[in-house]
Amino acid sequence: MTHVVTLVASEGNPDVSKAHIKELESILGFYNMETAGKPLWLDKGRAVDLSLTVKPQGALMLHLRDFLSKDKIDVFAGPTENRRKKLLLADMDSTIIQEETLDELAAYAGLKDEIAAITQEAMEGRLDFAQALHKRVGLLKGLEAAKLAETLENMALSPGAESLVRTMGKHGATCVLVSGGFTFFTGAIAERTGFHHNHGNTLGITEDKLTGTVVPPILDKHAKVSFLNKYTTDLGLSENDSFAIGDGANDIPMLKAAGMGVGYRPKPAVAAEIHNIIVYGDLTAALYAQGYNKKEIVT
Repeated sequence: MTHVVTLVASEGNPDVSKAHIKELESILGFYNMETAGKPLWLDKGRAVDLSLTVKPQGALMLHLRDFLSKDKIDVFAGPTENRRKKLLLADMDSTIIQEETLDELAAYAGLKDEIAAITQEAMEGRLDFAQALHKRVGLLKGLEAAKLAETLENMALSPGAESLVRTMGKHGATCVLVSGGFTFFTGAIAERTGFHHNHGNTLGITEDKLTGTVVPPILDKHAKVSFLNKYTTDLGLSENDSFAIGDGANDIPMLKAAGMGVGYRPKPAVAAEIHNIIVYGDLTAALYAQGYNKKEIVT
């Protein structure tokens, strides 16, 4: 099976050049590897595929990532077979949207810094996700439910989010938003971006105020993998047909279980375990990583 390495330049930074490709080929030589055939441009100057005859290992990916960091170019690798995935599972907070919803809700209670610190611990894997969720939601007890709508109005999509979802959907993929956040937000964001299905946690609300509780069961890292397995089974797919993307520690099991898992603006725990990460580019980089070319991307 042949493999492919994809380089993707980021907005406002140097293009991918012949010099980059030449240096990459030199680095491959240190690992007794070489490219097969000519570079294939997916988007001239922006994204290019380089075919390999063997699978690139972690040490090589780290080497390439370090070399390309000076020009803010992202690098991805994977097999050429079954490259375009038929199932997308995406995290919401800090991935499809730019914010962490609980942190934004907390601003209305004057607790943003306190709750954001707990969120950071959980996303970096230093605090159990369910424990952190209960702790943060508990601090919001009594907050008016109307603040949910105000928070939603101020949410911003991450650059390229809608292009990622609608392009994969257009080409036949089932797109699922699966979040440790809340269904109030996942439903609205899913509709806005083109996801076919969405899943999240449910906030307890009584008399138009948050009760400080989460309605069980908790959607955590294990639940994300369960949804991946459920959709692959229901759709008659294999795990290799799936593409997953997320940013935090609770996304790692899902990213590892998918046919291709990509960390987006990854927390350190994710960057340490996942080779394919988007550090500099927008979410359209996840499309180039699957071999889509510029003309195929929905803008």
